[in-house]
Amino acid sequence: MDKGAFDDLLKSVRDMGRNMRGQRVSGVRETVIDEPDASAVRGAVGMSQREFADLVGVPVKTLQNWEQGRTRPTGPARALLRAIAKDPKHVLRALAA
Repeated sequence: MDKGAFDDLLKSVRDMGRNMRGQRVSGVRETVIDEPDASAVRGAVGMSQREFADLVGVPVKTLQNWEQGRTRPTGPARALLRAIAKDPKHVLRALAA
Protein backbone atom coordinates (compact mmCIF):
# COMPACT_ATOMS: atom_id res chain seq x y z
CA MET A 1 0.00 0.00 0.00
CA ASP A 2 1.43 3.36 -0.96
CA LYS A 3 1.76 6.21 1.55
CA GLY A 4 -1.13 8.23 0.07
CA ALA A 5 -3.58 5.34 0.35
CA PHE A 6 -2.39 4.60 3.90
CA ASP A 7 -2.81 8.24 4.94
CA ASP A 8 -6.34 8.29 3.50
CA LEU A 9 -7.20 5.10 5.34
CA LEU A 10 -5.78 6.42 8.61
CA LYS A 11 -7.75 9.68 8.24
CA SER A 12 -10.98 7.76 7.62
CA VAL A 13 -10.42 5.60 10.72
CA ARG A 14 -9.84 8.71 12.83
CA ASP A 15 -12.95 10.37 11.34
CA MET A 16 -14.98 7.26 12.15
CA GLY A 17 -13.77 7.38 15.76
CA ARG A 18 -14.79 11.03 16.09
CA ASN A 19 -18.18 10.29 14.54
CA MET A 20 -18.79 7.38 16.91
CA ARG A 21 -17.98 9.64 19.88
CA GLY A 22 -20.64 12.07 18.68
CA GLN A 23 -18.28 14.70 17.31
CA ARG A 24 -19.05 16.48 14.05
CA VAL A 25 -17.11 15.19 11.05
CA SER A 26 -17.01 17.13 7.78
CA GLY A 27 -18.75 15.29 4.96
CA VAL A 28 -20.71 12.89 7.17
CA ARG A 29 -24.49 12.93 6.80
CA GLU A 30 -26.61 11.80 9.71
CA THR A 31 -30.14 10.50 9.42
CA VAL A 32 -32.21 10.55 12.59
CA ILE A 33 -35.28 8.33 12.68
CA ASP A 34 -37.77 8.99 15.45
CA GLU A 35 -37.90 6.08 17.83
CA PRO A 36 -41.45 5.13 18.79
CA ASP A 37 -42.01 5.16 22.56
CA ALA A 38 -43.76 1.83 23.14
CA SER A 39 -44.87 2.79 26.65
CA ALA A 40 -46.39 6.08 25.49
CA VAL A 41 -48.14 4.42 22.54
CA ARG A 42 -49.57 1.72 24.79
CA GLY A 43 -50.65 4.30 27.36
CA ALA A 44 -52.35 6.41 24.70
CA VAL A 45 -54.56 3.49 23.67
CA GLY A 46 -55.24 2.50 27.28
CA MET A 47 -54.20 -1.13 27.11
CA SER A 48 -52.43 -3.39 29.58
CA GLN A 49 -49.06 -4.79 28.62
CA ARG A 50 -50.63 -8.20 27.95
CA GLU A 51 -53.35 -6.72 25.69
CA PHE A 52 -50.93 -4.54 23.76
CA ALA A 53 -48.36 -7.30 23.33
CA ASP A 54 -51.06 -9.60 21.96
CA LEU A 55 -52.26 -6.84 19.64
CA VAL A 56 -48.84 -6.21 18.09
CA GLY A 57 -47.91 -9.91 18.13
CA VAL A 58 -44.96 -9.95 20.51
CA PRO A 59 -44.32 -11.63 23.86
CA VAL A 60 -45.03 -9.48 26.93
CA LYS A 61 -41.33 -9.70 27.85
CA THR A 62 -40.40 -8.14 24.49
CA LEU A 63 -42.80 -5.26 25.10
CA GLN A 64 -41.38 -4.79 28.62
CA ASN A 65 -37.86 -4.69 27.18
CA TRP A 66 -38.93 -1.98 24.71
CA GLU A 67 -40.64 0.03 27.41
CA GLN A 68 -37.64 -0.17 29.75
CA GLY A 69 -35.13 0.65 27.01
CA ARG A 70 -33.26 -2.65 27.13
CA THR A 71 -34.07 -3.33 23.47
CA ARG A 72 -35.64 -1.33 20.64
CA PRO A 73 -38.40 -2.33 18.27
CA THR A 74 -37.16 -2.85 14.74
CA GLY A 75 -38.61 -3.36 11.29
CA PRO A 76 -42.32 -4.13 11.16
CA ALA A 77 -42.77 -3.65 14.92
CA ARG A 78 -41.36 -0.13 14.72
CA ALA A 79 -43.61 0.68 11.76
CA LEU A 80 -46.66 -0.71 13.56
CA LEU A 81 -45.95 1.35 16.69
CA ARG A 82 -45.61 4.50 14.58
CA ALA A 83 -48.87 3.72 12.78
CA ILE A 84 -50.71 3.18 16.07
CA ALA A 85 -49.28 6.42 17.46
CA LYS A 86 -50.38 8.43 14.39
CA ASP A 87 -53.87 6.95 13.87
CA PRO A 88 -54.83 4.66 16.75
CA LYS A 89 -58.54 4.52 15.90
CA HIS A 90 -58.11 3.10 12.42
CA VAL A 91 -55.06 0.93 13.09
CA LEU A 92 -56.64 -0.69 16.15
CA ARG A 93 -59.84 -1.32 14.21
CA ALA A 94 -57.84 -2.92 11.37
CA LEU A 95 -55.89 -5.11 13.78
CA ALA A 96 -59.03 -6.22 15.60
CA ALA A 97 -60.73 -7.37 12.39
